[in-house]
Amino acid sequence: MISKLLAPCSYFIDVFSAAATGMLFCFRVKMVTVSGTKVKIVKKKVTKFKRHESERYHRLKPNWRKPKGIDNRVRRRFRGMRAMPNIGFGSDKRTKFVLPCGYKKVLVRNVKDLDMLLMQSFRYIGEVAHSVSAQSRKAIVERAAQLNIKLTNGHARIRTEESE
Repeated sequence: MISKLLAPCSYFIDVFSAAATGMLFCFRVKMVTVSGTKVKIVKKKVTKFKRHESERYHRLKPNWRKPKGIDNRVRRRFRGMRAMPNIGFGSDKRTKFVLPCGYKKVLVRNVKDLDMLLMQSFRYIGEVAHSVSAQSRKAIVERAAQLNIKLTNGHARIRTEESE
């Protein structure tokens, strides 16, 4: 059952632990370097929180909404019902927003935004904004290559023509 919930992933290790109550917990763990020390990235919940009975009624979208009914089983936390989001599912402050490659993502909208990443290129990685035109995107990618700054979507929407 757990193998269906968690698809195999190359950069994560699945760690299973049994609590004293006999329940089985699964965490996704990855080692990443944060300010010189290796810290494990632990994803406490890898599946999204779904709205109660969204699979039963087509008119209810699966986006999470807190149940508010007086007799609701999920709100009353009955055994066997789905979990509600709470502070315990939060990530470690040191590894929050860290990508699997070990960098944090910063949105880049123009060439000047790359200068901001120049001193922090070992910690942050750029992502070109969706609204940037192809011409500006090309200039951003060229400047990032000069400054040795990595981009997550550097190849997106850039056409290359081969001359014969």
